[in-house]
Formats: sequence, structure tokens, C-alpha cells
Amino acid sequence: MSPRSASVNEELRKRSKERLLQSAVELVGERGYDATTLGDIADRAGSARGLVSYYFPGKRQLVQSAVHRLMHRTLEEALEREPHTSEGPERMARAIDAILGLARDRPVLMRQHMAGLLQAEVGFVPCPEQRRLAELLRDTVARHGSQDVDRDYPMLRALLMGAVFAALMPGAPMPVPLLRAELFERYRLEWERGVPPDAETPDRTRCDTDLSRFFSTGVPGRPAPTDRTGRTAQSK
Repeated sequence: MSPRSASVNEELRKRSKERLLQSAVELVGERGYDATTLGDIADRAGSARGLVSYYFPGKRQLVQSAVHRLMHRTLEEALEREPHTSEGPERMARAIDAILGLARDRPVLMRQHMAGLLQAEVGFVPCPEQRRLAELLRDTVARHGSQDVDRDYPMLRALLMGAVFAALMPGAPMPVPLLRAELFERYRLEWERGVPPDAETPDRTRCDTDLSRFFSTGVPGRPAPTDRTGRTAQSK
């Protein structure tokens, strides 16, 4: 058997990491953080347990990266959905609705994420997933008309984190529509922008259980890379 090419090996490594990120999001969302082990994540991903340590220093860092991936892909999907727009107020409304939607639809996962950020021994861990989320939010602030993105982006981030925390506070959660109204008022957005709560049908399933589109490599529609035998990396 001919050895795999460097490009195929790289693709395999990327796909292994993607499976670990997806498995982390799924299991923590189903069971909670404490009830999910690195072994559980590796088993669901179909990966060797030692591979988790190769990519991530520990469980908290893995979960943070996984949630930041889900957040930035959810945000990206909301910003670029049809009808496509470059209008600043509409993109700001979509961004707010995307983040609040995660708090509404994935409360266990987002609650565990917020708790991890507040832990002194780990805290906020910068990673490529988080940086992409920051890029999207900074671009949203700029398109909304900010004259000082370096000042206004951290404020938007803080307001969104505060809203997520308020929506998920055990025993005293605030309704997402009320939090949305406050944010929309601050950014002077019409209620009809984005995805207003009253625009959703009562029987709509809001929480999509298939997360694979957020954890995939390559470009949609482009064939997977092959090695010298003609087999795809995914088939091995």
C-alpha cells in the first residue's frame, strides 16, 4: 500500500480534531460538563484517547474551543443567510439573535461554558475558534457604524455575555425576549429585524440536533482529498 500523502495526513488530522470538537459539544449538552469525561469524548469521536491530549491541554480547554466553534459558526450562518445583507443594523440584529438563540436552545451547554469562563484556574482561553468569533463580532460592530471598534467591540461582547448569563441564571432566569428588547433598544434596532420571537411558529423545533455542518472541513461541494490509491481520506 502506498503511503498517504502529506495533504491526506493533514486532512485526517483536521477531521479527527473536528470530530473531537463536535463530540464535546454533543456530550456536554446532553450530560453536563462534570458527567462527561475525555474518554467519553474520544469514544464518541472514534479517536484514541491519547489524541485528545495531543490537541488540547485538558477538558476545559477542549470544551471552550468546541463551544466557541459552535458560537462562531452559528453567528456566521446567521449573518450570511438569505436574503444576504451588508446593512449594519440588520447584521447587528442577526448577531444578537444568534447568541441569544444559543442560550435559549442549548441551556446546559451554554451554562457550562459560562461557568468555565469564570473559573480562576482556567478562565478565558484564547484559541482560533474564539478569535474567529471575535472577528465576526468586531466586523458587526464596524458595519453598524462604530467610530471606535476597539472600544465598542468589548462592550458588545460584554453585553452579550451578560445577557446569556441572565437568561441561564439558575432560579432567576430572565426571558430571552426581554433581554432582546433591551439590546435592541441600546443599538436602536427595530424589533422586526433579525428573527423576532413572535415570527416563529409554535411548533417549530428550534434546537437543531445535527451539528455536523458546524464541525466539517473543506468547502461544501468540493471533493474530499484523495491519496495515491484514489481513496478519500474520509473513507480510511
